[in-house]
Amino acid sequence: MESIKLQLQGEDSFPVQEAYKVLRTNLLFCGQDIHVVAVTSCMENEGKTTICLNLAKSLAELNRNVLVIDADMRKSVMAGRDTTAKNVVGLSEMLTGMNSLGECLYKTQYETLQVMFAGKYPPNPVELLNGKYFQQLLNELRKHYDYIIIDPPPLGEVIDAAVVAPCCDGTILVLGDKNVRKKQMQDVVEQLRKSGSKILGVVRNNIRGKDRRYYYRKGEYGYR
Repeated sequence: MESIKLQLQGEDSFPVQEAYKVLRTNLLFCGQDIHVVAVTSCMENEGKTTICLNLAKSLAELNRNVLVIDADMRKSVMAGRDTTAKNVVGLSEMLTGMNSLGECLYKTQYETLQVMFAGKYPPNPVELLNGKYFQQLLNELRKHYDYIIIDPPPLGEVIDAAVVAPCCDGTILVLGDKNVRKKQMQDVVEQLRKSGSKILGVVRNNIRGKDRRYYYRKGEYGYR
């Protein structure tokens, strides 16, 4: 298994890391049956990938075995922006049988945290995620990891997250763009509900100025 290094935004910021611990704690309080979690958003650039990786790191710090799956097989930035990985294979190669599971998993500098990247962009990402092999993959991975955090594309733009969500134990919605309209958010929530997904809560991201403070309420976590 190849080793890569994660390059996490906010890793050296005490307030940011404390906020992730709040998010981690609230996830743990969601129940002992919550092990596979999708994290989606309404639009691009709301910070869901950063939140996925930092939440996974925070869970790994509790000595949990954690896997992050990059399920954005359309426009992923995780490998190139957030890690040192080069020329990776990942989920698309796994689901099409081109590579084995072991070839698609990457160790990180955190002993109990591993990553599966999206891989090369296929022409049919929804069909791959909706096929039997994705569910079979998750069933197998559940045997080896305490938590699996899945990072699909924004649900306000493409349907992929609604396809992934029913395979998970719950979904977290990230709101990080002040330009997201109430109707957009309502549509995304309704789509998740139609898919049968359990919505675990909402993460408020990119809070600035007078709204920037350390707080949390049920289903809502605030940090920059």
